[in-house]
Amino acid sequence: MGLAGLLAFFFSATAPTFSHDVAPILYSRCVSCHREGGVAPFPLVNYAGAAKRARLIATVTAKRYMPPWLPSAPRFQHEMKLTGPEIALLAAWAAAGAPEGNPRETPPPPKFPDGWPLGTPDLEAVMPTPFDIPADGADLYRCFVIPAPAAADHWVRAIDIRPGNAKVVHHVIVFQDTTRTARKRDTGGGYSCFGTPGFLPARGLGGWTPGALPFRMPDDIPSLFHGAGDLVLQIHYHPTGKPETDRTRLALYFAARPPARRLMDVPLGSNRIDIPPGAAAYQVTDHFTIPVDVDAIGIIPHAHYVCKTMYAYAVLPDGTRRTLLRIPDWNFNWQRQYRYAAPIRLPQDTRVEMEFTYDNSAANPRNPNHPPARIAWGPATTDEMAGLHLEVVPVRAADEEELSQALWGKMMRSLGGGIYRPGR
Repeated sequence: MGLAGLLAFFFSATAPTFSHDVAPILYSRCVSCHREGGVAPFPLVNYAGAAKRARLIATVTAKRYMPPWLPSAPRFQHEMKLTGPEIALLAAWAAAGAPEGNPRETPPPPKFPDGWPLGTPDLEAVMPTPFDIPADGADLYRCFVIPAPAAADHWVRAIDIRPGNAKVVHHVIVFQDTTRTARKRDTGGGYSCFGTPGFLPARGLGGWTPGALPFRMPDDIPSLFHGAGDLVLQIHYHPTGKPETDRTRLALYFAARPPARRLMDVPLGSNRIDIPPGAAAYQVTDHFTIPVDVDAIGIIPHAHYVCKTMYAYAVLPDGTRRTLLRIPDWNFNWQRQYRYAAPIRLPQDTRVEMEFTYDNSAANPRNPNHPPARIAWGPATTDEMAGLHLEVVPVRAADEEELSQALWGKMMRSLGGGIYRPGR
């Protein structure tokens, strides 16, 4: 709806109403978090709750701060972002005084089942003990180990994660640890782990962010769950102003058959990060040429607080450029995994590129240092990282080994360069 549409609302006889226009938007985009027991600070399920915050809703949606959806391109599954017409409608509703309309026209709000939405899981696991979150203080990044919950290997088709206390759980990432390193660090009550879980290889199974649906793999590409491995839950907590307790659970659903295709990870990243204080456009890059035809099905970005923009693209053999990810305003607090709305075919000899830009100036409201200080690569809260994982599937099974060897070569070249440690 641009300016013309917005003006039409103001000068028309009928302004948008909650029951007819606003409720459907809130129910499809907002109330998975803004409900009783949800992670958001207030519910928006009924007219009374929404009307008294109409101007706030108009403001945060106009700035695209809410709903928390970072990518501007390309298209992904389960997108939470609002369209331009929807944002304009919410603004017009607030400007008109937030009229309710006919209550009988209000659609029923969505229902959120108490049990697992996908049914009885094949394996259910829970943090060994509850964890206490203090009333105040900095956000906590904590890893909890669930020792080897399965006796044998399985193929996982879906994972669902349920925070024990959605008021304080900001996001969850589930890893597998076959080295038992995490088990040694978790002596009871978890261990501190910002950025990375503290072991390699860190095999991811899935994650949870507010409003997320159960994480499903494509039907013919289930993930391997190592029976001898430990599950590690990396949880980001944010204090609420009063003491809270959490005990997060997860559910795994197994596939009846092994994968027909192999999901492979193309990692891009850089540890050559040394950002001077005040630098507003510091950039790091990486690239990789894919030697075989692949379908890209998803992408997972990672950085910390002063990263500003993320751009990943593919340069096809004919010179065509295709956007794989564009995030114009990165926010560490809303990181997640993204699955493309449709697979993106990348032919042999496609070069994939990443460009991350960092803003270490005083103008960046997310800068953890005041005044700005030098920031280098590292796992701590005040350090920075640059990582991007492109999930691909070789079009021909016979090409899997060639791609695997090429990826191994990239990793060895990266290790050969060592970890970049700028002088202090």
